[in-house]
Amino acid sequence: MHALIVHCHPEPDSFNAALTATARHKLTEAGATVTVSDLYAEGFDPVEGPQHYAERADDEYFSALTEQRHAGNTAARPADVQREIERLEAADLVVLQFPLWWHAQPAMLKGWFDRVLVYGGLYTGRKRYDEGYFRGRRAICSVTTGGPALTFSRHGRGGPIERLLWPIHYSLHYMGFDVLPPHVAYGVQGGGIAYQDKAALKTHLEAYKTSWHERLTWIDHAQRLPFTGWADWTEDGRLRSDHPQRWLA
Repeated sequence: MHALIVHCHPEPDSFNAALTATARHKLTEAGATVTVSDLYAEGFDPVEGPQHYAERADDEYFSALTEQRHAGNTAARPADVQREIERLEAADLVVLQFPLWWHAQPAMLKGWFDRVLVYGGLYTGRKRYDEGYFRGRRAICSVTTGGPALTFSRHGRGGPIERLLWPIHYSLHYMGFDVLPPHVAYGVQGGGIAYQDKAALKTHLEAYKTSWHERLTWIDHAQRLPFTGWADWTEDGRLRSDHPQRWLA
């Protein structure tokens, strides 16, 4: 198995970096090969725009979809995008490692989705869901939050974590991935009274590293989230009323 870890955090000594190191060590220990895309360290540009396309399909009006397809057809994709696509194509498992910032992924990771998952090459109107480019591959989000777990429960003030991660999970499913339930490390900045003490916080974080290590031990046997493909949606594009994730959409 080959794994790609898309690591998105600007601080090399962050807890996210520790979780990436844990994943890399565990997967390698289990016999996998691992590539890490460190978006900040590698200087990935998350902002899609005309500056990335020297040879335009339309010089008068910029459409990201048009230019992405044209760049793919003419072998002129931006170098950083082509690098990330090749890493994705080589991976059996994709791990997205990121902190939850303002109830979503950091802008850097959102921009990675915008620029790397290119129209025409990796998806089209029909090449998606169970007919997606990455069908048969798996993807999992490893996420950290500042607030404690209860604030991200179904009626928590931060919003249920399943709903906050829905756009990412849906996008991965859209691309054909089998999406695995996320690993979420809550309260990594000491959120909650129980973790105001530094020693208690350290113990708390070590427990999340251990649980991530254990999740990866059984990753080959993990059940995917209950997406199936085109059959999930009605003809007008609505999630079926009997779908188990209906409340999230």
